[in-house]
Amino acid sequence: MIIDTHAHLQSPKYKDQDISTIIEEANSNGVELIIVNGYDVRTSIEAIELAEKFECVYATVGIHPSETKDIGNQELLQIEELLNHPKVVALGEIGLDYYWDKSFKDHMQEIFRKQIRLAKKYRLPITVHNREATNDIYNIIKEEDITDIKGVMHCFSSSYEMALKFIDLGMFISFAGPVTFKNAKTAKEVAKRVDLDKILVETDCPYLTPHPFRGKINYPKYVKLVSEEIAEQKSISVEEVEEATTKNAKNIFYKIPS
Repeated sequence: MIIDTHAHLQSPKYKDQDISTIIEEANSNGVELIIVNGYDVRTSIEAIELAEKFECVYATVGIHPSETKDIGNQELLQIEELLNHPKVVALGEIGLDYYWDKSFKDHMQEIFRKQIRLAKKYRLPITVHNREATNDIYNIIKEEDITDIKGVMHCFSSSYEMALKFIDLGMFISFAGPVTFKNAKTAKEVAKRVDLDKILVETDCPYLTPHPFRGKINYPKYVKLVSEEIAEQKSISVEEVEEATTKNAKNIFYKIPS
């Protein structure tokens, strides 16, 4: 059994599809649980609604860095109200993204810090998005000190050396579809060298579909392809990867029953 630790089943890309069927297909392919991540107030609420509807679904709530430009304390209060829900297992997807727009970088960093502090207040782990902001993310996580709550570097794309630095701060390293891409030398090296007890797997569906389905819509059932790639890089069985990553996920997302 395996856990897809990062999915967006509330995405509009699934609006013409039956979510029940998507989840059933995932279960049939050995996916035990799916964690649906919010990226603003609306999608955080929708993640909770899916978690209430399906036993195997859990939720995270948070504001994605690209959505922080025009938000303030009112939206953070709305996120805080959601954190007590029994099936909310983390605060995320939060972080920094300098790829699209750097014009509000300071505000983005402020909202990131405030959400980390919320996570610490409610003793929940964080799920962190990083795009072209590795050093700033590292420094903020270090300064805010998440040792007691830990967290996940979602869809990790940095170097092995940075992976070790994030692990030292209490973060786990999560791999998605890109690790299966033929030209993903850095991701494959990190998957090979990072200790198995610090690794998670995810799809980030509907995005980042793994090989050989790259370019098509992604589904939770494809998380097994990520596990298979990690197993190949480590020269171990897929079963070992699945057992370890499931154990890791249940440890960090402690509200999930063992």
